[in-house]
Amino acid sequence: MNILMLANLRAGLGNPVLYDYVQALGARDAEVTLRFIREGSDLSYLLRDVSEYDRVVASGGDGTVSSVAYALRNTGIPLMLHPTGTANLFAHNVGISGDAFELARLTIEGIPVAIDLGELDHDAGVGFLMIAGAGFDASIIDRARDLKPLLGEGAYFVAAAQNLQPTVATFILRLDGRQIMTEGIAVMLVNLSHIQFDLPLTHGSDAQDGVLEVVVVKTRSVAELLPAAWAAILDRLGKHSERPGLEIYSAREIEILSEPRLPVQSDGDIIDRQTPLRARVLPGAATIVLPGGLLPKDTPPGPGIAL
Repeated sequence: MNILMLANLRAGLGNPVLYDYVQALGARDAEVTLRFIREGSDLSYLLRDVSEYDRVVASGGDGTVSSVAYALRNTGIPLMLHPTGTANLFAHNVGISGDAFELARLTIEGIPVAIDLGELDHDAGVGFLMIAGAGFDASIIDRARDLKPLLGEGAYFVAAAQNLQPTVATFILRLDGRQIMTEGIAVMLVNLSHIQFDLPLTHGSDAQDGVLEVVVVKTRSVAELLPAAWAAILDRLGKHSERPGLEIYSAREIEILSEPRLPVQSDGDIIDRQTPLRARVLPGAATIVLPGGLLPKDTPPGPGIAL
């Protein structure tokens, strides 16, 4: 098998698991071409001869994987991820471990699956596999950037503690032609819903249903998020179907306007823009190598969830 690997220089190259992974691929008779993603790299150039390869591997965090998936959108070229970022939420959502030898086996034997991809209207387009958002989540990600090398995932908790009274905004949401006015501290666009500690942000998240969940965080402070976090913990035990403090909708085409304007993030990377923002779902646009050729499914929504 001929494999093109794109490795983010800012994520995980000091970890020997990358070299173990490449060695394990070689032991399975794979030929690996390794190219590095640097700040400002042109992915189209790095992927210039991608049709000559059987599979592409994205080595990095969620932002790296999403960027490569977006660059490969609608090509049908299988993408495998090598999770070396801080949170690696996409890997957790689809059941991919960080073990180098298991990753090598999955790279060779895994089955490509078509899944949905989110798209933001920034520049020539920005893709996301997990979650994009405007407001509080983007502020946390921005504050955590300098702390991640030292604290890992703990950087997000420190960043949240530094912003206990986030900006409360008035939102106008345009969802497939419907207009909704609401307020809160964030709006998140969800393709796959499990965040840190495997907590589900929404019910019934399905990255193959051709829609995005639109989640409005209605709370006015970090303390008011605790009931929603507790509900997510109970939900993992099958004992809670509601999401206090959240409004949840679904849509294919989305526009977010806010007063005041808010920062924007896409799969953990800050986007150099503020609201207003347009987004849409690209059904089946990404082809991802998955264990067993199956995308794990959440349980269907229970009573009390506005979809």
